[in-house]
Amino acid sequence: MNEGWGPELWRFALVLIVSLMIGWATGSMALCLFVGTLLYLVWHFTMMARYERWLSRDVLTEPPVSGGLWGELYHHVYRFRVLARKRERKITELLGRFQTSASVLPDAVLVLAADGTIEWMNEAATRWLGLRSPMDIGQRVENLIRTPGFVRFLDARVYREPLVIPSPVSDDGMLLVHIVPYGQDQRLMVARDITRMHKLEIMRRDFVANATHELSTPLTVISGYVETLATRYADDPEFSAPLQQIRQQSERMRRLVEDLLLLSRLEMQRGPSVNGTVNVPAVIDSVVAAARAISGDRGHEFEVDVDRHLYLRGSEQQLYSSFANLLNNAVQYTPDKGHIVLRWYADDRGAHFVVRDNGIGIAAKDIPRLTERFYRVDAGRSREVGGTGLGLAIVKHVLKSHEADLRIESTLGEGSAFACDFPLKNIVPQAKSA
Repeated sequence: MNEGWGPELWRFALVLIVSLMIGWATGSMALCLFVGTLLYLVWHFTMMARYERWLSRDVLTEPPVSGGLWGELYHHVYRFRVLARKRERKITELLGRFQTSASVLPDAVLVLAADGTIEWMNEAATRWLGLRSPMDIGQRVENLIRTPGFVRFLDARVYREPLVIPSPVSDDGMLLVHIVPYGQDQRLMVARDITRMHKLEIMRRDFVANATHELSTPLTVISGYVETLATRYADDPEFSAPLQQIRQQSERMRRLVEDLLLLSRLEMQRGPSVNGTVNVPAVIDSVVAAARAISGDRGHEFEVDVDRHLYLRGSEQQLYSSFANLLNNAVQYTPDKGHIVLRWYADDRGAHFVVRDNGIGIAAKDIPRLTERFYRVDAGRSREVGGTGLGLAIVKHVLKSHEADLRIESTLGEGSAFACDFPLKNIVPQAKSA
């Protein structure tokens, strides 16, 4: 039992004893007990009023001197209030350090409430976002930064990837926006100026596009002459083998140029590739036919499970390129007589194109880098099978333009699974015939 209860019980017992003694002496036992109990309650109400006045003070003061249960109550509450004040000072100090540190950062930093109102911003927010402090504090950030892509990004509340938006204060400026949820539904928004990097990226894309375009013409001429020479000297052992090698390498170069041109077009594309309704089952039929031709006499077993009534909004050419790259990779990296499964289906999360094989598999450390341009897990084997190193980079960009995601699962020596996950809103279901 708490130490304060002992004196309090003794005090109550003393009131009862005195009341009984006076009642016995006066012959009014009930009245004395009532008066004694009433006085005891009045004393407690007086202590409660004093306790309330002490709690309501803005300044923390020493508690009034009291004994018994009220003394213990004052002691515990005072101790908790002292600890709370210490925590408050510590939090205030940490918040001050954060604001001081964030205020000198070169990037714009904003603290957003659950409803998107600005609770705090640093000085760089004025420079990069055109915001003003303190006038814009308490305003909803989407009312101040009206870029449509930013508003959708903020409302989606899915911040796995950053967003690139035009600068609100510069015609040619670009910003990279990160949003990190924290605390009680608050969000930390960081905007970084990437104008220089963006211009360099555009220069790189233009260079690659122009270079590959210029290469295509002489490559076509070389391929034409090689075909002519190969036909003329087909029976000449001195020339047939070198000409065959030249033809193979020129074909490899042609595929590389085509992939670079396609990748450049995808990178320069703005917005989703929702050009029309795509008969995905027909596209898959073409992809599988081409894959069987590539497999040839290697004897791969193809298991195809396709929902014939499941169409998509998108670009038929891009989807064909993406699906063909995934299936061709499965053929190239699966041993002879291997098993390749292809599925096209929908569930409550969206539509899914899945290619699964029992091939050589991929090490876990290599999976995050597979969609990088020219990244090869085994450069020697990739050259042997004639890969350009751009296939999965193309797949990544095609899926991005279709608002889809690429999932990769693989175990070294056991096989791999590549899945393209399309959102529900892009599905165009077809009526099933009776």
